[in-house]
Amino acid sequence: MDTHSELTSYLKKNIDLSDDDLKIILSYFKIIKKGKNDILLSHGNISQYSYFVKKGCLRIFFINDEGKDVTRYIAFENQFATALVSFITNEPAEEIIQAIENSELLYISHDDFRYLMTIIPKWKDFYSIYLEKAYVNNSKRLMSFTTLDAAERYDQLFKINPNIVKRLPNKIVASYINISQETLSRIKSKINI
Repeated sequence: MDTHSELTSYLKKNIDLSDDDLKIILSYFKIIKKGKNDILLSHGNISQYSYFVKKGCLRIFFINDEGKDVTRYIAFENQFATALVSFITNEPAEEIIQAIENSELLYISHDDFRYLMTIIPKWKDFYSIYLEKAYVNNSKRLMSFTTLDAAERYDQLFKINPNIVKRLPNKIVASYINISQETLSRIKSKINI
């Protein structure tokens, strides 16, 4: 199978690209394999790459003032991931990007990503869609932290993205919906009764 077939499908679903433009875009994406728990971006480094997950899972998280992991974003197959604030501002990242599973990724550098916007107008459209989705996702999550209790957050997560609950350890699930592992265990035990 073509190395870029999943990315090709993803892009075609989101923007209308000519074959020539698609070929140019794909030429800037390189493949990399990462093992479970490998770090792709450390806190304090500048986010130089955007990743497309072919296989596996990436987690973007930060360490709060109490020293606890707080997971901001989880990307499974056919999703993009980067430390977006650092990627946009070119400032040191507050976040860490980690492979949660053995992962096969396609990546593009920040400079190449920006260059594509100057030569392929549709790539700007793609970036706009990407930013809108990120904004909506973050806004909905933030709202859920203030309007839903722990059980409702878990239930919403299970409905919207069951992969997170099914594939990832409780510690990461709990940090993603901003509850303690103990609370998550209580919620899961009530559901299993």
